[in-house]
Amino acid sequence: MENQIKINVVDSIMGSGKTSWAIQRMNKGNPLDKYIYITPYLDEVKRIIANTDRDFFEPNNNNKDGSKMYSLKQLIVDGKDIVSTHSLFQTADDELIELLDGAGYTLILDEVMDVIERANVTQRDISDLKRLGHIEVEYNRVIRLCDDYDVQAAYSSVMRLAKAGNLFYFRGRYLIWAFPPRVFNAFSDVYVMTYLFDAQIQRYYFDLYNFEYKYHAVNHDGDRYNLVEYDKQGENREELMALINLYEGKLNDVGSLSATYLRNLTADKEDEIRKNIYNYFRNVVKAKSKEIIWTTVKDAKTGLSGKGYARSFLQCNARATNEYQDRWALAYVFNRFMTPTEISFFQDNGVTVNEELLAVADLLQWIYRSRIRNGKQVELYLPSERMRTVLKAWANYKI
Repeated sequence: MENQIKINVVDSIMGSGKTSWAIQRMNKGNPLDKYIYITPYLDEVKRIIANTDRDFFEPNNNNKDGSKMYSLKQLIVDGKDIVSTHSLFQTADDELIELLDGAGYTLILDEVMDVIERANVTQRDISDLKRLGHIEVEYNRVIRLCDDYDVQAAYSSVMRLAKAGNLFYFRGRYLIWAFPPRVFNAFSDVYVMTYLFDAQIQRYYFDLYNFEYKYHAVNHDGDRYNLVEYDKQGENREELMALINLYEGKLNDVGSLSATYLRNLTADKEDEIRKNIYNYFRNVVKAKSKEIIWTTVKDAKTGLSGKGYARSFLQCNARATNEYQDRWALAYVFNRFMTPTEISFFQDNGVTVNEELLAVADLLQWIYRSRIRNGKQVELYLPSERMRTVLKAWANYKI
């Protein structure tokens, strides 16, 4: 891909002031600058609107199409500053890219997005599309051939994705959707704010499309936030680790806890893990339900939910939300790996991945939803031996 933009990665530990830096930049920037700020959650949308001196607009569905995407496009045409969510931005299409191209917008992406996923089609669907001449595969990329497909037809979503040029045919079995990389090149500047970017799937995606990226970190002097050169030795990881009282005891002896393991639990093993979670919260740390957050892989949530903590579930990929900042009793019942499709997709395309760093990155983001973000001690039940190992390795700067 020609004329690639260089991505600015603001890779700074949680609580270091990434969002505060972004707000400061937008407030103190040239009035003629234009920003699109993309964040995971609606409460963060409200935070940006409330804490910036600029007039930010949120796309809505109060229009003739009843569509937030239509609203987003109109706001771009009008040259407005825009704040919206990952979920809307992920539906970017050719028209949106054309509107952005040359419009002079700066993108600030708060936390990495889901930039690849398996398309919801079967092998038979793919065979039918190829047999009918609707798609063609060239160097593992799906090429759209049919220009007049019915938008209401069963395969319309596949055709739309193929039209955007971001479908991969993977190992003769799956279609893999990738966020259209042309979106990033349509901006004047791009900032991605996260932590441990080297571990993130979006980094592997940037490598796949040969983007260059430059690392920064945030520091602050009083109320002034600055971008500085990234240096992991300056993160003070030991200070954060000192706030985590990590459980080490017999309740940890419950198996590998990988997604596959959790999805195939026997009734007895499910009962054992559920009782261990209950015992940890009730008897080890003596926490009340309003003081708890816990997580596991989504498919195991119902079976592992128990009395006193079932309603305190927070998904294991949670980021950028402050809703649980009063919670101190934590249970992360999951051994995080990339999915086999993800890891083999990147490896087949020559991109090296680091699963240990990915595991600890997601774990730390989840832990930071708790009161640890306010500098207060938390109790953590982390029954996966591997997850305890990578957390300790991170704390000692070994990964």
